[in-house]
Formats: sequence, structure tokens, C-alpha cells
Amino acid sequence: MKKVLIRAALSLFALLLLSAPALAGEISISAAASLKEALNELADGFSRQHPGVRIVTNYGASGTLAKQIESGAPADIFISANEVWMTYLKQRKLISSVDTLACNTLVFAGSTGKKVTGMSDLALLDRIALGSPGSVPAGEYAAGAIRQAGLEKRLSGKLIFAKDVRQSMMYAERGDVDGAFVYRTDALLGKRARILFTVPRQLYPRITYPMALTPSGAGKSEATAFFSYLKETQAVSVLKKYGFTF
Repeated sequence: MKKVLIRAALSLFALLLLSAPALAGEISISAAASLKEALNELADGFSRQHPGVRIVTNYGASGTLAKQIESGAPADIFISANEVWMTYLKQRKLISSVDTLACNTLVFAGSTGKKVTGMSDLALLDRIALGSPGSVPAGEYAAGAIRQAGLEKRLSGKLIFAKDVRQSMMYAERGDVDGAFVYRTDALLGKRARILFTVPRQLYPRITYPMALTPSGAGKSEATAFFSYLKETQAVSVLKKYGFTF
């Protein structure tokens, strides 16, 4: 009887192995700089569940990352901070499945002693940081908000362009500028700079983070598993912890 039970247990174990094959390999992820802390935590959580999987991350401005992928840089998953660069790669057939990871909010953060409570107060400042609108979605949202608020001429000569949203936040943290246009999630990580005001929602389009598998990622069980993991309840909880919305 004991031998029968042992054989049955071994058979069940073998069946489980066949029905849920172990994941092992490497996943390359190119993601918007504003996702760094949250995505690192998610990658660690996934790796603990799948010890054989190594996740390599590449963070930067969405436009820069898209151009890297276009040039052949390794990437299984691309997560952009706007739809523009996702569409750019989609038109070139460099991505497949597209989904939305999360949403964000544009704020103005700084450590200036000047009273800054809204867009109209920006003209009182000397130096304002934002990401380069040509490649940084946060900078594009900010530039659009400035135009919509009719402040382009009044802020001429005051704008300092950064390579990504994190560099904008760093300038605000160090006091190199009076303030910076950044995402709420970036501002929440600040130690010195604080949120001075939230940019009125009507001044810029909804901020979403589309994510997609590249052709190489679509062919990897590890990458497709992580892509699915990013939509699970535990992943949503981590993203909410860092200030992302849905």
C-alpha cells in the first residue's frame, strides 16, 4: 500500500511539472524613467516566484527608448509614458500586444520660497525644468499645458530642458531650478522638493502608460508571463503604492 501511495505521489508531481513548466531565461524591459522604483519592485517579486528568470531593465525617456528599439536594441517589453512612442513602434511593426499599465498626473514641484500655487504664478520664477518635449512625454505634457495656459511668451528664456523626467526632478531637488514639471509619482519620491500645485487636468491629455510585447518578447514564455503578471492584483497594488492611478 505504501509503495502504491508513493508511486501515486510521484505521478502527481510529474503531472504538475508537465502542466506548469518552470520559467528560466532573461527578460529585457525598456520602460519610462518614472516607472523605475515600481517596476524594480515588480521585477523582484516576479523573480522570487521564478528564480530561474533574470530581468534586465533599461530606463529613460520614452522617445529615446523607442529609437533604441528601432535601432535594434534588445527589448522584450516596452512601456511608454504616452501613446505617441508606442504608436511610433507599432507603425514600424516593432511591437505586438498592447495594453495599458497605469495612469499618472502632472504636477509642479520645487523647494522655492516664492508663493507658487498655480500656472499663473510661474511667470514669477526664474528657472523652470521640464523634460525635452521632443522625446520626454512629461515634457510634452508640460509644454502643452504652458501653451494652453497662454504662458509661452511669459516663460520664454526661463525653461531648462532635461533628458528625462527624473533629471527634471533632480534639478528641483538640488535647487538648480525654482521648480519642475514632473509626474506626481516622481514628486512623491522627493526629499526636498514638494508638490507646489497640480496642473489643471484640462490643460493636457490623460497620461497613460501603454505597454507592449516586442516580436522577441511575444516568442518568450518568460516575457509573456511577466506581461500578464503586470496586470495582476498584486502588481496593481504595488503601482498604487507608488502613486500611479487606474
